[in-house]
This record gives sequence, C-alpha cells and structure tokens, in this order.
Amino acid sequence: MSSTKYISDVKTVQQNQEIVYNYLSNFENLSKYVNEGLLTKLTEQVPQIKISNFESDADSCRFQIAGMGLAEIRIIEREPHKTIKVKSSGKLPLDITFWIQLLPVSDYESKLRITLDAEMSMMIKMMVNKKLEEGINRFADMLAALPYR
Repeated sequence: MSSTKYISDVKTVQQNQEIVYNYLSNFENLSKYVNEGLLTKLTEQVPQIKISNFESDADSCRFQIAGMGLAEIRIIEREPHKTIKVKSSGKLPLDITFWIQLLPVSDYESKLRITLDAEMSMMIKMMVNKKLEEGINRFADMLAALPYR
C-alpha cells in the first residue's frame, strides 16, 4: 500500500466561511441532498459504483457500495471555520482521508479546497488514479455549489 495525495483547485463559494463550515461539519445535512437525488447525480459520474442504504448523523455517514460492502466516513477533526478532516472506514479496497479547507474572502464569499490522501495498492491505483484526479475537482465543485441554507 502506498499513499497518494490529490488536491483540488481552489473553488469560490458564494457564502460566508462560518456558514459553509457549520454546514459541512455536520453530516446530517447530507441526508437532505441524498433525498433530493444528489447521490444519484454523483454516482452517474462513475456508473460502476452503486450506492444504497445511506444514513448519517452529525459525525459520520454510512452506505452500501454494490460489490464492495459497507463504507463509512467519519469526521475526525474540526478546526472551527477553517478545516474539516474526514477518514474512511469499512470494507473498501483503499483508505482515504480528506480535508476540506476554507478561507474567508469577504462577508459573503469564501474559498474552498479539498486535499485527499488515499492509501491503496499499486493495482488499485492503476485502476482509480485518473478517476480520483478528476473526482476531487468534481467534489469541490459540488461543495462550492451547495445552497448552504
């Protein structure tokens, strides 16, 4: 297993840094988007991945990935208004840790960047490297576009 880092481009969020942080640091907010079909939109990008049985609480979310089993991500560290650190667990062929970093721009705008650290075998890396490179920016775009209400 080796570690590979993927860093998104810096994205602009049309919302105050504190509001974005408070929203993203509570995984219960994800349930609304799952119910509105966001999960379907995400998995359309990678049709091989089918996710079901999504559930979340403030600190974690769990879901089934067809052919792989139960996956879970958990917030392991919060630095108020600046950073949210998340780690995976469950039965996945790779371990991931990612950070959502936020910086203020103005009262109504902030910057967001995601850093992903993936522990995986060389074989898995050959299969998913390009998808992770593309996916980290799509994920950042998606977070930047959330309505934060």
